[in-house]
Amino acid sequence: MVQQDAKERIDALRQELERYNYEYYVRDNPTVSDFVYDAKMKELLALEAEFPELVTADSPTQRVGGQVLEGFLEVEHTVQMQSLSDVFSEEELAEFDARTAKALETEKPEYTVEMKIDGLSVSLEYENGQFVRGSTRGNGYVGEEITENLRTIGSIPLRLTEAVPYLEVRGEVFMPKSSFLKLNEQREVAGEPLFANPRNAAAGSLRQLDSRITAGRRLDIFVFNVQQIQGKTLSTHQESLEYLAELGFKTIPVRNLVYGAKAAYQEIQRIGEMRGELPFDIDGAVVKINRFSERDALGVTTKTPRWAVAYKFPAERQQSKLLDIALQVGRTGVITPNAVLEPVRIAGSTVSRATLHNEDNIRDKDIRIGDTVIIQKAGDIIPEVVEVVKEKRTGTETVFAMPKTCPACGEPLYREEGEAAVRCLSSNCPAQQMRSIIHFASKAAMDIDGLGPAIVEQLLDAGCIKDCGDLYALTYEDVVSLERFAEKSAQNLMDAIQKSKEQGLDRVLFGLGVRLIGARAAQLLAERFGTMETLMQASKEELSQVPDIGEKMAESLIHYFKEEKSLDLIARLKAAGVRMDYESKRVGDSLSGKTFVLTGTLPTLKRSEAQTMIENHGGKVSGSVSKKTDFVVAGEEAGSKLDKANALGVTVLTEEELLEMLEMK
Repeated sequence: MVQQDAKERIDALRQELERYNYEYYVRDNPTVSDFVYDAKMKELLALEAEFPELVTADSPTQRVGGQVLEGFLEVEHTVQMQSLSDVFSEEELAEFDARTAKALETEKPEYTVEMKIDGLSVSLEYENGQFVRGSTRGNGYVGEEITENLRTIGSIPLRLTEAVPYLEVRGEVFMPKSSFLKLNEQREVAGEPLFANPRNAAAGSLRQLDSRITAGRRLDIFVFNVQQIQGKTLSTHQESLEYLAELGFKTIPVRNLVYGAKAAYQEIQRIGEMRGELPFDIDGAVVKINRFSERDALGVTTKTPRWAVAYKFPAERQQSKLLDIALQVGRTGVITPNAVLEPVRIAGSTVSRATLHNEDNIRDKDIRIGDTVIIQKAGDIIPEVVEVVKEKRTGTETVFAMPKTCPACGEPLYREEGEAAVRCLSSNCPAQQMRSIIHFASKAAMDIDGLGPAIVEQLLDAGCIKDCGDLYALTYEDVVSLERFAEKSAQNLMDAIQKSKEQGLDRVLFGLGVRLIGARAAQLLAERFGTMETLMQASKEELSQVPDIGEKMAESLIHYFKEEKSLDLIARLKAAGVRMDYESKRVGDSLSGKTFVLTGTLPTLKRSEAQTMIENHGGKVSGSVSKKTDFVVAGEEAGSKLDKANALGVTVLTEEELLEMLEMK
C-alpha cells in the first residue's frame, strides 16, 4: 500500500473509531460489537506501525498509554481553578442565597443546580480543536501536567467537532463504582493495599508515571465548566454546557435551572435521592449563578467564587436488624466478628454484612444479636455498624460472647493481655492455611503472579497443596488439570512459582507470616542477620537490638522458630531452591537516625516509593507525627498530620526537597 492510500484508510478508520468511542463512552449507547471495534483498531495499529510518519497525537491508538515519565511538569493556571465554599444545611444555603440576592438586587437569583462528582478536578486545553494539554488543579494556581494519562480516558475527546481556536475546560475525573470494586479485587489478590474509596483510586491512577497503568484503571470524566474560550461568546452556564456537549464532551449529567433558595434546596434533595442508584459517587450538589455577567458582578475571594457553593451530603445511613454475628478466621489466626444483617439498600448496593471489628467494639457499643442497628458505608463503600437503636429493643436480644474454641478447627482461642484481638494459635487451622498461602504468594511477599484466592482454593480442594511449601512441589500436570486452566495459563503459573525462588530472605520471612513481623521488620531483620540460618540462631537479646524490633516481636520469632512445623517448612523451602539470604538494597546511611512521616499525595512518587527511598538511605518512616519526628513530607491534600507537624514545629518537606536530601535531584 502506498502512503497516500494508507493515509486515506487511516483517516477513515480514525473517524469510525472516534465515533464508536463517543457512542460508547459519552452517549453510553454503543452501535457496534467489541469484535468490530477491536478489528478496526487492530487494522489502524498495523497501518500506523507500517507508516509511523502518519501517527498523530489525536489518533485513537494513543489512548493505550506509552512511555514512562520521570516526573510531572508544573503547569501555571492562567485562570485560577478555585475551590468552592461548603454549606451543610438548608439554613446555610438560605444565607448564601440572601447575600447573592442582595448583591444582585433581585428577589430570586437564577441558579443551576448540578451533581457534585466525587473525583479529581482537572483542566483540559485545546488548540484548533485538538487536545494539547491536561493538568491537575494542584493548589489552584499551579498544577501538574498529566496529558498522557488523560489521553487514556475514553470520554475525553482528543479532537473536537469544531476547530475552536483555544478552549480550556474544567472537569472531574472519577472512577466508576464497578471499576473501583474490580480494581480492589485485583489488588487484594495481588496482596496490595486496597484503595479506601473511588476518589482515592482515581487520584492515584491519574498520578501514575506510566500511563499504561492509568489506561487499565478505566477512569471517566464529566466536564462542568468553561475556563477560557476564544472564537465563541457564551452568556450562561447552561448555554456553555450545551455547547461543550456539541463539541463532543461528556458533560455533567444532572443540571437544572431554578430560582431562589427554596427551589435550589428541593433540587438538591432530588439529587440526593438519586445518590444510591448512580454508577459513580457524588458527595453533594453545586449551586451556581447561571448568568456569566452576574458572576462577574459578584466576583471572587482569594480562594472561592462568591457566585457558587457546594452543598455537601452526609454519609448515608440506614437501619437494619442484626440477625447474627459470624466469625471469620484470618491469616494470623485473628478472629473477626461480622454482623449478619437483614438486607438493606444503602449507597447503591444491598448490604447484608458489616464489620464489627473486635469483641471490645461489640461490648463498647453494647451490640446484641437481634438489635436494630444503624449501618453506614465508610467512604460510601465499606459497611460498618455505627450504633444501636436501643429504643427498639424488645428484651429478646442476645448478648454476644466470643467462643472459647476456633470455629474453623475447634482448637482453643487465646487473647493476649492488652490486645483487642482473639486468636487461634493452631498451625493446622484450615482457615489460616488458605489465607497463609494467599499471603505467601502476595506481591509484597513472594509475588507469585496469578496465584489468587480462587486458584489457592482449587489447589487445596484438589489435595495438591497443604501449605506454602507445597507450592514448589507442584507439577505442570497438577495445575493444568484444574478447572479453567489452559496450557498457557498453567505454564505461566509454573514460571511465576519458579521465579519467586529468587526473592530473597526479607520477602521469604514476610511471606512466612510470622506474627507481628511485617514487611519492614522482615527487611530490618534480613539486613542485620543476612541468612535464615543466622536469624534462626539469634537470641531474644540479639533480635531486640535490631532497630524497631521490640521484645514482643523478638518473642514471636523465637516461638515461631521453635515450632517443628515451622522448621519443616523452612527446610522444604530451602530444599526447593528458595533463596534464604539477603542482598541489601541500602545505598547509604545519610538518613540514619532520622524519622519521617509521609502525608498527602506526592506529585510524582507513590508513598511506598518514597518510603523505600528513605529506608534505603537508612531513615525510618512512621505512620504518626510526634515530638520524635524529624521530617514530615507533605503532598497535596495533606491533612491532620501536616497540622500536627506545624503545631509541633516539625520540619515540613516537599517531595522535591526530599529528593534533594537524597541527592536525587
